[in-house]
Amino acid sequence: MIVCENLVKIYKTNDIEVVALQGLDLTVTRGELMAIIGNSGSGKSTLLNMLGGLDRPSAGRLFVDDKDLLKMGDKALIRYKRETVGFVWQNNARNLIPYLTALENIELPMVLTGKVKRDRALELLDMVGLSHKKNSRLGELSGGEQQRIAIAIALSNSPKLLLADEPTGAVDTKTASQILDVFRKLNRELGITIVIVTHDRQLSKKVDRVVAIRDGRTSSEFIRKRTYAQELADMSQGIQDQEEETHEELAVVDKAGRVQIPREYLDILGLKGQNKIKIEMEGDKIVLVAPQAEGKIKVNA
Repeated sequence: MIVCENLVKIYKTNDIEVVALQGLDLTVTRGELMAIIGNSGSGKSTLLNMLGGLDRPSAGRLFVDDKDLLKMGDKALIRYKRETVGFVWQNNARNLIPYLTALENIELPMVLTGKVKRDRALELLDMVGLSHKKNSRLGELSGGEQQRIAIAIALSNSPKLLLADEPTGAVDTKTASQILDVFRKLNRELGITIVIVTHDRQLSKKVDRVVAIRDGRTSSEFIRKRTYAQELADMSQGIQDQEEETHEELAVVDKAGRVQIPREYLDILGLKGQNKIKIEMEGDKIVLVAPQAEGKIKVNA
């Protein structure tokens, strides 16, 4: 569904250049529910904006649903944003019109395309569990309810890709869990590809793959050892997994053989302020050694 190759984004303002993405590579399969995590300034929101057609890359390759977003003209880009992608923002003021009811908000994107379907809007309300709130306006909905309405709005034109930018950032932990359950339900029932950008690492408990971005590149992936569905099935049978770590972290190696070493590992080696490191082979291991130091990090080859 998504293919990013050596993606670069540079912002220029008043003779100042800011590199937001520095050769990012990413592949997302159709029907996948995955998350992208990273600290503020890592480039995750920049990536999401480009996937949504809201910004264009400076260099590299970007394909979504077999469409080349770098070569897409303005008219094609408008059609892409209307038909291929749905967007859920963290700020509900960007998601909902306050003087419209929940049902009218969901119908609004349909109005803009000339295809209003009341039954479809009611169906989406039911899918996010808010049929009883169809006549409520923004001020009559809780933060979690507003976000679930926002998800329904993003689905109103049946997009193939749903993008969510910090969808749980403004709600408490319990409400965040409920919102993520809605994403899982939609992914399972509709088969829609969902990409969620967040800074919350706890999100990984409910998705099977989490990609970490650091300094504008994909640095590692957290792969679930057992699928979330398998864990739920075991819980329903009364089987409790005592293992605390549900995911395994794997470093990402780019096409040039480069890998980002976690900053905490570099701190352990005492490499702060240095840019050189010894690389050795020990059997089936790649070993990183600090120059003139005894500390070593072993990495599986």
